[in-house]
Amino acid sequence: MKRSDLPNLDDLRAFEETARLGSVRAAADALALTHAAISRRNSRLADYVGAPLFEREGRGLRLTAAGERLRDACRRSFDDISRTIASIKEAAATTDDVVLLSCERSVAMRWLIPRLSKFEEANPSLTVHLSVGGGPIEATHRRNALALRRLDFPIPDNWSVGPLWAERVGPVMVPTLEDGFKNGDYVALGTRTRPDAWSKWLAENPAVPRPSETRMLDHHFLMVEAACGGLGVGIAPRVMAIDDVDRGRLVAPNDFVSDGTRYGLLWAEKDELSASTRLFHKWLSKMSVDL
Repeated sequence: MKRSDLPNLDDLRAFEETARLGSVRAAADALALTHAAISRRNSRLADYVGAPLFEREGRGLRLTAAGERLRDACRRSFDDISRTIASIKEAAATTDDVVLLSCERSVAMRWLIPRLSKFEEANPSLTVHLSVGGGPIEATHRRNALALRRLDFPIPDNWSVGPLWAERVGPVMVPTLEDGFKNGDYVALGTRTRPDAWSKWLAENPAVPRPSETRMLDHHFLMVEAACGGLGVGIAPRVMAIDDVDRGRLVAPNDFVSDGTRYGLLWAEKDELSASTRLFHKWLSKMSVDL
């Protein structure tokens, strides 16, 4: 088949969206088109390939065997196009005025993002492109690419580390729960990312009464918000709770104590950092001194 004989791209998009969502109406909403427009495009594509792509199933639609094959091909193609465009955009970013930063989600939400405006106000010609990620990193050899991580995993040999702050943790709660915490009448809030945080802290603080109940949340930013909402006592890293402690929303009666780990900034060792990235590294080191 000649490329000029391929079906209309808009028809393929309408079909792929309908297949993904299982509904013409949902596809119409997603693509900001009418129900009739999506139906026409699906019908036109079915006529083009010479086989039905959907069949009715109750009030919904089900893909035929031909539809499943075409859906899979569309997904692969659209995903490849999306990745290629993202790669081109990244490559087009000039290393002189852009910092590409990957940061752990909770640190980004609870500490970094509220401070980024200070960096960009002080450096109006620079922009930080922030993405979230945690744990081991994929090698990306770009002079303006950094990763902010808790250093609790093996660091690849071809990466450099710029040490930042020591991780310090402690119980945090709204002021009205402090008496209950001291008396053992409290719910301990933990995270599934560090499920043993409470047991380790309690083992090091045997005078503190054990909780009446323990609840686990998926992420630290959820746990700290739950603590701010009075749902219990969170075992929180200082970096994620310090702003609320400073504002009086939370109290930390036992302060924060090092858990033996550190955070650091990582980059590909063989690459010389760009001027903008060196400036961001310096700023981040200064901002984290008090952590």
